[in-house]
Amino acid sequence: MFSVQLSLGEQTWESEGSSIKKAQQAVANKALTESTLPKPVQKPPKSNVNNNPGSITPTVELNGLAMKRGEPAIYRPLDPKPFPNYRANYNFRGMYNQRYHCPMPKIFYVQLTVGNNEFFGEGKTRQAARHNAAMKALQALQNEPIPEKSQNGESGKEMDDDKDANKSEISLVFEIALKRNMPVSFEVIKESGPPHMKSFVTRVSVGEFSAEGEGNSKKLSKKRAATTVLQELKKLPPLPVVEKPKLFFKKRPKTIVKAGPEYGQGMNPISRLAQIQQAKKEKEPDYVLLSERGMPRRREFVMQ
Repeated sequence: MFSVQLSLGEQTWESEGSSIKKAQQAVANKALTESTLPKPVQKPPKSNVNNNPGSITPTVELNGLAMKRGEPAIYRPLDPKPFPNYRANYNFRGMYNQRYHCPMPKIFYVQLTVGNNEFFGEGKTRQAARHNAAMKALQALQNEPIPEKSQNGESGKEMDDDKDANKSEISLVFEIALKRNMPVSFEVIKESGPPHMKSFVTRVSVGEFSAEGEGNSKKLSKKRAATTVLQELKKLPPLPVVEKPKLFFKKRPKTIVKAGPEYGQGMNPISRLAQIQQAKKEKEPDYVLLSERGMPRRREFVMQ
C-alpha cells in the first residue's frame, strides 16, 4: 500500500492506495470535497469549428456535399501576409523588448472554390486552414438547394473550366502552347534587392506573346508571368475540330493446316502426346512414379 499526503494552504489530507496514482487520486478527491478554499469556476468547453461529430473531418464532409451538387471543391494555397520589417535598434539603453523581437507564428491561408462560391480559411497548419475553409463552406452551402444540371452545351464548358481550375497557370500555358505548336520559354531577366529581400522578374514567351511577372521568389514571378500571358492565350480563337480517320482491320481467315501421317515421326513420344492434348484443348497428361527396383546402376522405374 502507498500513502500520499497533500498539503493545500493550512489544510492537510492523507490517503492510501494500491498504487501511487490511485493514492494521489483518492487524496485529491478528498481535498476537493473538504477544502474550504474557494473553488475555481469551471470554464465552458472550448468550441472548435474543426470539431465534427462522427470523426468526419470538414473536408471529407464537404467533398460528399460537393459531389451531390456536381461542383468540385478546389483548394488553393495563398501567399502568407508579409510580416512587418523590424529595423535594428542600436539604442542599447532602451528596453529589452524594443531591441529583440519574438518570431511571429506562421499562419497558412487557403482559398476554397465550390462552384461560383469562394471561401477563405486560415490556420496554424495548411491542413487546419483547409478544415477552416471547408467548415465555412459547409455552413453556407448546407441549406442551399442543389443546382439543377443544364441540358445544353454549357455543362460541358463548365466541366472543362473545372478541370482547368485544378491545373496551375504554368501547366495551362504549356498545354495551350502544345496544342497550337507554339514554343514556350521562361527567363529570369532581373534580380534585385538585398539577400533577405530578393525580387525577381521573369519573362515568359509563348510564340508571339510575352509577359513579365515579379515576385519575391523565382517560382512566384514565373507563376505571375504565366497568369498574365494566359489571359492573352485564352482570347485566341478555338482550334478547328479534326476528326480522326477510323482504322479498319481486315480479319484474316482461319487456315486449317492438316498434318500428314508422317508428321511427328522421330519426335519424343512425351512431347508428341503433349502436342496432341494441346491440339484437342485438353489437359496435359500427368505422370506418377509408382515404384523403383533393381541395382543402383540398373534401375527400373514403373510410371503411370
